[in-house]
Amino acid sequence: MISFSKKGNNPFFVITCLLKGFQFLLKPQLRKFLIIPMLINFLLYGIAIGLAYFYMDEVLNYLLPNWLKALSWLSGLLIIIKALIFIVSLVIYFFTFTLLANLIASPFYDKLSERTLKLLIENENTDEMQESYADPSWLENLKAEWQHIRYLLLWLIFLVIFSMIPVINIIAPVLWILWGAWGMGLEYLAYPLGNRGLLFAEQKKLAKTVRFGILSFGGITVLGLTIPFINILVSPIAVIAITIYTHGIRQQKVS
Repeated sequence: MISFSKKGNNPFFVITCLLKGFQFLLKPQLRKFLIIPMLINFLLYGIAIGLAYFYMDEVLNYLLPNWLKALSWLSGLLIIIKALIFIVSLVIYFFTFTLLANLIASPFYDKLSERTLKLLIENENTDEMQESYADPSWLENLKAEWQHIRYLLLWLIFLVIFSMIPVINIIAPVLWILWGAWGMGLEYLAYPLGNRGLLFAEQKKLAKTVRFGILSFGGITVLGLTIPFINILVSPIAVIAITIYTHGIRQQKVS
């Protein structure tokens, strides 16, 4: 079992890895793993942005409580609340589309992560690539994927209920954003760790040891996914960057 060093909690290291991810995107060795995922992203995010453009305002008005709309004298507060709902909606919206896009492109992202790791260690004196990892069966993979989905859904249900409770739901937008960042971090962490034979339970356990780093990574990624045209490149960059990240904080096996 591998472990992560506390270096992984440094947000500046996370940003460095993301910048390196962009640099690696230009490497010809990775090009063949990028074309199809970028086409998938172009199609899905194009649909997402189009739907958001035409329907987002209607959705925001629907989500805004009627009693709050009636308080016209609280126009300033109304703008703030509407902005928070807008941010939360974007997080959930693009998180959903990203899960779908990544599901379709996952075979390419697995290879992209694997090839990135090979590039990283080509000139390093390490035997990492010679280490053997257990290859989970399809049943184990299916069980792990269900655990992943159930984990996100349980938090989603909790947040929906929490958001309906008066007064305390004022902090709901913050919790939604944290959920999106954490979920996105786990989503991309699955590629390099999955290539090591680690399933969701082990991935989550490792992620908790560098929780702030994973939140930082996921938060920056979610932000990038909300930017039109840039979001086409964000997922491939994130896969490369999380591979660089895990390689940089990986420690020797422990018993």
